[in-house]
Amino acid sequence: MASFPSFNIETQIPAELLIAQIMQLHATISKLESLRPSKQVNSLLTHLVKLCTLPSSIDIESLPQEVKIMRESLIDLCGRAEGLLELEFSTFIGHTPNPMNNLTLFPYYGNYVKLANMENKILKENGVVHPKKVAFVGSGPMPLTSIIMAIHHMDTTHFDNFDIDEKANEVARKIVASDAALEKRMKFETQDIMEVRERLGQYDCIFLAALVGMSREAKLKILGHIRKYMKEGGFLVVRSAKGARAFLYPVVEEHDLVNFEVLTIFHPTNDVINSVVLLRKPKA
Repeated sequence: MASFPSFNIETQIPAELLIAQIMQLHATISKLESLRPSKQVNSLLTHLVKLCTLPSSIDIESLPQEVKIMRESLIDLCGRAEGLLELEFSTFIGHTPNPMNNLTLFPYYGNYVKLANMENKILKENGVVHPKKVAFVGSGPMPLTSIIMAIHHMDTTHFDNFDIDEKANEVARKIVASDAALEKRMKFETQDIMEVRERLGQYDCIFLAALVGMSREAKLKILGHIRKYMKEGGFLVVRSAKGARAFLYPVVEEHDLVNFEVLTIFHPTNDVINSVVLLRKPKA
């Protein structure tokens, strides 16, 4: 792997240099035989995350077409690698004597805690305190947001986690099953959210994972579907990305949020990657 210049967190790298380094990393990652966790994969992705969380003024919309195509490929590669990392750790943790006590073994656990704290603060500021029912769309094999929210912020709330992958739900279910009290108020459903309709009207708040809807078209279709069936006055938490972080996750622009009340858009400046967008479905 090529060596890169190092920058501290206050440094704003020139956009051209940052993009060149990201493209170089993409070229290396895309040639890997496997994206399963390994010393090489972990090293490359850690380097990529560090680059993408440095301060930058990159505007994704104004990038050259070849860079936009590379970005789409990179988001896909990172999403697959993230899924494999979560599956491996979830499977391992699920086989330990006290899975709920071992969640901190997951390398990005601290980031999830910070993200959940951030999202909970935003929800509270907008009047969402102890909702009765919450849905998380795209919970994956390591449903840390739901678990952290349920234990630390919403201790009476019922959570329904939706994912299209039964294997992901199977390993997630095993972790939660080790805590009898939590298991009573946390369920896992193997279903495409586009096939969930009237049921979406049950939830006071819905979370949409960053990697549900990888393209702008797919994301807008999902947002429109959720908006159609969610309850009036209900809240929707959407994860996005800004600047160089958008090389890791899809971006949701404010002008894409048709027929929603946009309550908050928050862009982190620490090591949390996702921006948080809080929406509400207007009452008729």
